Amino acid sequence: MQKLTCALLVDDDQTTNYLNQLLIKRLDITDKLLIALNGQEAIDLLLKHRHEITDERPALVLLDVKMPVMDGFAFLEAYEKLALPQKQAIIIVMLTTSLHPQDVERVSKLNIAGFLNKPLTREKLNEVLQTHFNHHLSED
Repeated sequence: MQKLTCALLVDDDQTTNYLNQLLIKRLDITDKLLIALNGQEAIDLLLKHRHEITDERPALVLLDVKMPVMDGFAFLEAYEKLALPQKQAIIIVMLTTSLHPQDVERVSKLNIAGFLNKPLTREKLNEVLQTHFNHHLSED
């Protein structure tokens, strides 16, 4: 499988970030993995290199819904207003522990690639890679 140039984890939970980081490294999806603890940090990371050709522009963003400072919904509102080159090429998948019907309905109306219930697993990542990058993980 061809690796993604970069992936960005956006979650305020350090344990979740650690486990997702381990999973992504074990599956060898990308050599470059960025981590933001809230939506504002994620926006700042995206803006940092927006005018440069860099391997720090994520191809995939895994975005938590509920975070302090700027939650996933506020991130998406701010993201829509950004003037980023090749923004349409960035795949955003929201992750949540909440399957509350109101949250599910709200997420379904957003301009994102998908919505996954936590925890992130090999199977869920494989589905995202197959659907959006035409890649699949090799069998273990």
